Amino acid sequence: MSKKFYGSFTLGMLVGGAIGTVAGMWVSPRHRAKAGVLLKKSAEALPELAEDLSSSVQLEAHRLSGSAWHQWEKTLGRWREAIAVGIEATQQELQNLNHIETETETPAESAPPED
Repeated sequence: MSKKFYGSFTLGMLVGGAIGTVAGMWVSPRHRAKAGVLLKKSAEALPELAEDLSSSVQLEAHRLSGSAWHQWEKTLGRWREAIAVGIEATQQELQNLNHIETETETPAESAPPED
């Protein structure tokens, strides 16, 4: 499976686990007061967490962009090589056709007209 799948799966597990933990603490009567404090602290930490996540996403995007650029360069190299081979083959075919034409000409066709 792709790395994208594993990254999405891991992110889903983390988010689901966090939501489940908060919901469980909120429903539990014994921990309701502690849950309020925990939720307040978590809400205060959200901007920093969002910034860290944003930085991670930017780094991953940059890495993927570099990988895509590298793949594009490889593709362009293969296209250039294919075009060069095609041009060379066309030139050889033209030379072969010209050679065949000169061989098949009759002497009467190639001789200048007589007056």
